[in-house]
Amino acid sequence: MKPAVVSVAAKSGTGKTTLVVKLISELKRRGYRVGAVKHDGHGFSMDKKGKDSWRFTEAGSDITMVTSRDKIAMIRQNPDRQEPPLEETIARYFGEVDIVITEGFKKNTLPKIEVHRRECRSELLYRGESHDPNLLAVASDEPLDLDVPVFDLNDTSGICDLIESRFLS
Repeated sequence: MKPAVVSVAAKSGTGKTTLVVKLISELKRRGYRVGAVKHDGHGFSMDKKGKDSWRFTEAGSDITMVTSRDKIAMIRQNPDRQEPPLEETIARYFGEVDIVITEGFKKNTLPKIEVHRRECRSELLYRGESHDPNLLAVASDEPLDLDVPVFDLNDTSGICDLIESRFLS
């Protein structure tokens, strides 16, 4: 099964993570299986220095997995040293969910919801010079006159209604 995918993108500090968390909670409340992918352009570490899994990875393990009754975590070294295509990542790891919400993948060609805050940026990323046909909606703290639906930043239910009608029905 191939999950639906919706990206939440915007300038840093606009509230992307807050919106993604609310969308995940609401979609779970509606009974969907939800996955999430966060883009990190700066590099990251999920392992804690000194823990067994960190030691395995430091020793050279290509794949390290930690399992428990409640969670499974995998740390996989990326031998290509290039960021894998988002579509490939979703196809490989998210076959068991109904929808994947991504955050921060600004340059993908997937349906997008842009988060807009007047104080952070006056212009939108995906309208104007850079007209992205994949813009699904905008979540904003101010009214905007656009060719796509504009939701209040706190209208999680309305945004999920749109996602549900477009991708999950």
